[in-house]
This record gives sequence, structure tokens and C-alpha cells, in this order.
Amino acid sequence: MEVELPTSQLGFVQEDMDKDAKFSDSELVFYVKNVLKLSIQGDCRSYNELVSVIEHNQSLGIDEVAVLVTCLKALSGAVSCIHMVHHHRLINSISCMSLWNYETDVMDALVELLLSLASSGGQLDMCLYMLVDNFVPPHDPVRILNEPRARTRKSRVLERVHSTLKDIADLVPLSPMRLEEIVIERMPKACSTVNTEVMVMYVENMLRLENGAIGKLVGGTMLVAVMDLLLNLDLKITCRDIPKDDFTRGTFDMEFEEFEGIGDDVKHESDKMRELLVLDNLLVLTFEHLKLCYKSGRLTQVFKILLRSFQTTVLTAYKSKFTQFVVFYACSLDPVKCGKKFATVLLNIFIYDIYPLGRMIAVAYLASYLSRAVFMSASFVATMLECLAKWCSDYCKNQDRALNPELHKVFYAGCQAIMYLLCFRMRSMVLIPRLKLQLRLLNLEEILMHPLSALKVCLPSIVKEFLHSVRETQLFVVPEKQEADELLESELSRAFGGVERLDMFFPFDPCLLRKSDSFITPNFVHWSMVKSTPDDDEEFSSDYDIAEVGADEGIDIVGGVTPKEYLLHKCASRNFHMQMPSKIRPSTSPESL
Repeated sequence: MEVELPTSQLGFVQEDMDKDAKFSDSELVFYVKNVLKLSIQGDCRSYNELVSVIEHNQSLGIDEVAVLVTCLKALSGAVSCIHMVHHHRLINSISCMSLWNYETDVMDALVELLLSLASSGGQLDMCLYMLVDNFVPPHDPVRILNEPRARTRKSRVLERVHSTLKDIADLVPLSPMRLEEIVIERMPKACSTVNTEVMVMYVENMLRLENGAIGKLVGGTMLVAVMDLLLNLDLKITCRDIPKDDFTRGTFDMEFEEFEGIGDDVKHESDKMRELLVLDNLLVLTFEHLKLCYKSGRLTQVFKILLRSFQTTVLTAYKSKFTQFVVFYACSLDPVKCGKKFATVLLNIFIYDIYPLGRMIAVAYLASYLSRAVFMSASFVATMLECLAKWCSDYCKNQDRALNPELHKVFYAGCQAIMYLLCFRMRSMVLIPRLKLQLRLLNLEEILMHPLSALKVCLPSIVKEFLHSVRETQLFVVPEKQEADELLESELSRAFGGVERLDMFFPFDPCLLRKSDSFITPNFVHWSMVKSTPDDDEEFSSDYDIAEVGADEGIDIVGGVTPKEYLLHKCASRNFHMQMPSKIRPSTSPESL
């Protein structure tokens, strides 16, 4: 192949070749090799002109583009002569080039050069760093992404980036290990100054790696890194950072006065709002990725990685408010393989783990998950209840002491989980004779009436709603009057909950991020869907028609069982990082649980 170049462009070539001559590829490669060798000997004039061609990237004309493409292709054939020390300026100039600044012919020549450099040895890191840096535009990404044909440019750039990473992995088998490290190193930090578009686009590329040709090699690391990023952002957000229109969304009129003023004195600075927006967009991006994995039949494999990440990070950082919904959404896509697996893992942690705090967190997650997950069958929920009740019953048989919130806190956590779960599920389960019989066989009277006195220690607000539901369904024999049943919390519940207040830990309270919530709500049980009617204690409803409930823009998005007094306490605390607020209106004499 021959190339004809304008005489004014390759001055360093013209001295040795005829004017307007046509050069073959091999001749150009030979000449560039000679220029590189001469520069080592001290003759750098032609070398400097070659570098200047690479460095010139502003407003290139047609002739300048042709020269640049020719130089890049010639360098691809001369990589064996590029010396890391002597040709540092050339290497640095190449590494500063960005695919976003050029059209397709320069892009193709540049990735060809990178592939040659990576496979020649010594320049692998530089090539990987450069490709990862091209995950996002180099300067002013908002402007670039809003330009005409921005979507086309983005597609062209990223297609070349990922195909080149795959080609490098084929040529250098160990390169994916180094790629993992570089991607994590270059990942934008979870800080208030981060650009939303940059963060979202970078994570989009991480998930594309997970789902791409080298996903089997780097996919696990990418998923874990994304989960860590979500958690870091999550923990930086407090209840004070949620805008008031979101914070009070769906609250009942009787509660609204309680919440007035909570958001009024809080200045929602732009950096905090940006963090909220980034987290919301990243969650949506992750949800969409999981949906893609489900459609391609990869969700089960991906879920194993997500579950391990959840156990090592989210579960131990119990203050997470939003990140856990990644696992919730994955379970909703495949309730049988993923949904049941998640519940079983939580149950096993509660029963077999040796750390009390971890066991309490796990059973709180289990109860909240099974209460909220509309996709989990009633029969499976009944099975989980049987396992919890059996453990509590066995514990009672081995104890002859009186109540002690601190000593028996794992037991009280298990009892509260059972009552919390039944607050949501009992009314629907008693309508099925087989499940009603299963509930009767749970032996709850023996557990709750044991001298350990779970009804006195567990959160009074949950106990009250549970006892009301039991009286409605006449499922168990319960006390006619519970001491201090008007309290939302007590000294005993605070004692078993500890400084972490795990007695008030409801990790799957409704998600208050607008975009993310649209993915969760169709598979989510709100309290308004299962609570008994406030005007008639003799009737109760179990409406799981999600489509009907969600059709209205004013859906009761916030409808959990978090006590409102504690909610006020949480929002007043600067250091609070617990679950987001959610409220219910109890079945009788409304005193919000």
C-alpha cells in the first residue's frame, strides 16, 4: 500500500525523499525507525518534528489529519524501536491523546498503535491507563455530551475502547489483572465535588466490562467495586440531606404536623444534592444492568457476587439506606433462585453465626425483606417463620432466667422479627387454610409468654400492632392488656437494641430516591396495602394489587413501620446514618408505629 502526503506536512521525511513522492507502508515504517534510532544518537530534529505532529490536536485540517494517521500507523510498525527512557516525550505525547478529540480514522490508527505498544512489552500500563481514561471525555464532559451527535461519538469511542481492551487481553493474558487495578484506581471518588455525568459514565463502563468479552476475568471485581461505591455514597447521605418534598412524601395528614419544620431549617447545599442525584442515577444504572443480566441468563451468576459483596460490606455497615435495594431488585427478577437464596443466607447467619450483632442485623434484614417483597410466596414466608419460631422455642427451653435485654438480645431480635413479619403477612396468610394451620403450629404463645417476656422487651409499637392483628385474626391467645402499650419505644427495647438501636432497624423501609423507587415500587409491599382499615376493626384488607396502588402519582410511597418519635430523633442527630424514615398509620386509635 502506498500513501501520498502533502509536502508541507512531513518535513522530517522530505529531506530524504522526493517532493510529492508516494511512500509505501514499509518505507514509512523504516524511516520512522531510523528517526527513532537517530534521536538516541543525539540527532533529534526529525524526532522533535514527529513528536510535534502527535502533540498537535487542535483544529486539524484534512491534510493534518492525514499526516497524523500516517505517523500513528508508522509508529505501530516501529514500536520495537521505541525506548522508554530515550523516547519519553513521544510516549507521553501518545498517552495524552484522547479518542474523544478525533474522528474515526485517527481513532482507528491510535488504537492500533496502543495494541502494538501493549503487546510489545514495557508499555502495557500506559496503554491500559490511556484506555481507561477514555471511559469519560477528557475535558468539560457536560459540554461534550451535550454537543450534536454526542451519542454517536460516545458509541464510537467506547466501542473502540472495549474492543481494544479485549484484543489486549487476548495478546497479553495477564493484562486483565492489571486492568482491574487500574479501573479501581481511576474510579472517581465518592465526594461532593464529583461530576454526576462523569461518575455515571465511568460506572457504565465498569458494568460494560462486567458484561463484555472479558467479563469472566474482571466482572466480579467490577461488581464489587460498584457496590462499594454505592455504599460509600450511601453512608455520606443523612436524613437531613433528603429534600422536604421527598422526606414527607406519602405521610398521613395526622403525622404531617409532626414533620413540619424538619426540612425547613436545613440548607440543602448543591454538593449534597449532587450526591443524592449521583447515587440515584447509579442505582438506576445498576438496576438496568441487572435486568440485562436476567435477560441474558446471567443473573444467577451475577447474584452470587452481589450476595458475597452484600455480606462483607452492606450487612456489616448496617447504616446503609439505599444500597441494599440492589439485592432486593435482583431478587425480584428471579424470586426462586435469587429471592429464596437471599432469605436463606440471612436465616443461616441468624441461626448459626457466632457474632450477636451480625445475627441481629441479619434477622432484621430477613424480616424487613420478607415483609416488603411481594414476589416472595406466602408458603415460603411461612417456612421462614417456622424456622425462626423453632429457634426461639429451642432458646426458651434452654433458659430459666427472667428477662434480660442485653443478655438475650439475639432472642429478642428473633421475636421482634417474627412479630414484624406477621404485621405485614398475617392478614393475607390466614385466608389460606393450610397456611393458617402452619401459623397456629408456630407455638408463639409459649415463646411470647415465656419468662423472658419478649412482649415487654420488643419495640412496643411493633408489639401493639402485632397484638391488634392477632386479635383481628383470632390466631393466637394474647394478653388483653399490654403494659405501656401506648409507648413507641421503651427502656427495655432500647437496652436490647444497643447503641446501634437495632430494635428500630428496618433496612427495607421504602426507598426515597425518585428514580430508583420506580424500579422498586412494583415489587414492594407498602403498609397501606396490608393494614386494617382505621374505621372498622372487624374488617381487614390484604390488597396486593400493585398496579392499582401504583397507578396514582400520590401513592403512599412512605409507608413502613418506623416509629415517628424515633424518626424525629434520627433527623435531629447530625451523626445519623440509619435507614430512611417511613411511617404507618396503625389499625386503631392511630398513634403512628
